[in-house]
Amino acid sequence: MLIRHGESEAYVDGRPFPLACGHGDPPLSPQGLKQAGLVSARLGAAGIDAIYVTTLRRTAQTAAPLASRLGLDPRVEAGLREVHLGDWEGGIYRKMMTIGHPVSQQVLAEERWDLIPGAEPAAAFADRVRAAIVRVAAGHLGQRVAVFTHGGVIGQALALASGSRPFAFVGADNASISRLVIAAREPGVADCRRTGEAAERPYGAFVHRLAVGADHGGVAQFGLARVLTSGKHVGVYLNGR
Repeated sequence: MLIRHGESEAYVDGRPFPLACGHGDPPLSPQGLKQAGLVSARLGAAGIDAIYVTTLRRTAQTAAPLASRLGLDPRVEAGLREVHLGDWEGGIYRKMMTIGHPVSQQVLAEERWDLIPGAEPAAAFADRVRAAIVRVAAGHLGQRVAVFTHGGVIGQALALASGSRPFAFVGADNASISRLVIAAREPGVADCRRTGEAAERPYGAFVHRLAVGADHGGVAQFGLARVLTSGKHVGVYLNGR
């Protein structure tokens, strides 16, 4: 499960957020702390076997209520930290998006973070997220894992799993849950949905998102299946209510 952190503190112009390894590192806002409690209530009986957070404190703060409830110590997966926004780190990105800076419009139009000066290259970000997801999955075969991460990372992971446009799933709500079901394939064994690629493509993926934030009266759900490491579809499941 990929859980976006709760709402973080608002950016105040001229007062950049502190940095952690070059990334803006604001704490949760009061609303974000409330959302963290809602996530804990939602997932408390979901059979979570492990919890992961990133190097940025908003993920650890969001995970804390669930970790306490379950008696689990969160593990840190640095590869799932947010995309690095270069010169727009520390909250500057929020300002530029709000004022409609030309580069921000270009970022959205071309669906590339690396149009921001000094930002992480698109291919490097995709590779980093893919490697981290596979790493976590390989360490927890047959288990259910809650990964507290970031909107850009979730968007990238779901794009990789579904084969969508790069930004198709960017903008996950704070405290939303996106479920990625990753199936390990035995080497040399192909199932009825694909042939000849089991040894090279050891993981398949199923994607499902559930909105649980305080501001959602209903539940929006979707599901898509794709071979995570190859980019080929293995099946599709969709529902909504």
